[in-house]
This record gives sequence, C-alpha cells and structure tokens, in this order.
Amino acid sequence: MMKIGVLALQGAFHEHINMLNRLDVEAVEVRLPADLEGLDGLIIPGGESTTIGKLAVIYDLMEPLRQFAAEKAMWGTCAGMIFMAKEIGMDQPLLGVMDIVVERNAFGRQVDSFEVDLDVAGLEGEAPFPAVFIRAPKLVDTLEDTEVISALADGTAVAAKQGNWLVTSFHPELTGDDRLHRMFIEMAAA
Repeated sequence: MMKIGVLALQGAFHEHINMLNRLDVEAVEVRLPADLEGLDGLIIPGGESTTIGKLAVIYDLMEPLRQFAAEKAMWGTCAGMIFMAKEIGMDQPLLGVMDIVVERNAFGRQVDSFEVDLDVAGLEGEAPFPAVFIRAPKLVDTLEDTEVISALADGTAVAAKQGNWLVTSFHPELTGDDRLHRMFIEMAAA
C-alpha cells in the first residue's frame, strides 16, 4: 500500500490527509524526522510558510526533509511551494530544493482570494481543475529543468514539476477534485 506523509507542523494538513484516505492511500502526519521513515512521498501543505520553516528548524526537520526530497516525491501547495523554493526574495527558513523563484502573497490579502478553472498539463481527464487561491504565491521564474504545468489566463505560472517534485500556488485539497493528488501518487510510485 502506498504511504504518503503530510507535513503536519501547521496549515491545511488535515484536508490533504482526508483526500489521501479517500484514495485508499495510507496518510501519515509528519512532525519529526522519524516520521519520514517508510514514506513513498511527502506533501507540504498550505499555511504560513514562515511558521512552517521556523517549526521545521525547531524540530530538526530541515536536513531530513532535504535528504527525503533528494530521493522521494515531494509536493508543496501554496506555503509548501514557498518552502520548497530556492529563492523568495526575503529571509526565512526554506528547504531550497526546487529550482523556482517564488513571490509570496502575489495575489493580495485574504480578501483577494479567488477560484478559477485551470488547465493542468498531464492531469487526467479533459475538465479544467477548480483551483482555490488564498493569499497565494506565484512562480516568478523557473530554472534548470523545471516545467510549468499550469498558468492563469494572463500567463502567470501557478504550478510546476521538476523531476519527482510538484508545486502548486493553489489549494487542491480544498476542492472535491482528487486528480492532482492522484498525479502526485503516481509520481511517488514511479
């Protein structure tokens, strides 16, 4: 059985766990380095990226997370995307594993949250994905072999893949659509 961890330091981790359970995947809350053992992949949820980074430092998770990312699939949603980025233009603890430059809160404050249907390359089915943006970051630049897999109508990149890593500016766990979770499970199984 596939076993996917969800970083459970802060943020929307319960929603990811519920989605994984609906897909008959064993979901594990990750809070300490030992929790990473035996996982096929890891989701870093949305929340507050500064808080996630600071707590990861306090719980000695930074290096174990980097080592995990070097070998396994990792997906960052919203704050998770910020945490995985190599550059965000400000000083805060980052994993720095993915070759992306991210701008925090690029779409405004909480009151500026929105939903939009997106085409996502490689996503199962033809229907667009119902993306939920809440204080969302955006991909300012992709480096190396990073592939943008979704963008807004104005061309703003909001999802990308690089090897066994996936990032999304939006919150797939807040929709009823499980296709991005299934995509990540396939990445973790590869």
